[in-house]
Amino acid sequence: MRSTKIVVLKLKEIIYTALFVILGICLILLLVYMFSNKKESKPPTVATYVPGLYTSSIMLENKAVNVEVVVDKDHINSIRLTDLDPAIATLNPALVPTLQELEIQLVNDTSVDDLSFNIETKHTSSMLVSAIESALDKARPDDAKDKD
Repeated sequence: MRSTKIVVLKLKEIIYTALFVILGICLILLLVYMFSNKKESKPPTVATYVPGLYTSSIMLENKAVNVEVVVDKDHINSIRLTDLDPAIATLNPALVPTLQELEIQLVNDTSVDDLSFNIETKHTSSMLVSAIESALDKARPDDAKDKD
């Protein structure tokens, strides 16, 4: 026949054991948190552009045409041509529609490197993109220019 064993535990021992178990779990969680990779955390955002209006010139038919780019700290707001002579617009009918297509893409947060061109206006597009990039280079903060 088996004899029944009675184990007597004092309440103090149970409380101390529970506290040490809780402290051990907290210590393990703290160590995991401290040494886990912090790839999820983003560095503080730095402004992509200095807000303002920036211009760049392109030569068409021996006349300068300005490309104006309006930006805020991280977004291109608008792009337009200024000083566009009607004769130049007549000789280059794809100029204004091509700029409007590029503006739509850039205002919708497409990168300058990811722009898509119509094959028929590839030369006009590349000329305008070059002018836009030149204006955006002027808009970048000095610390961002140093990194490039």
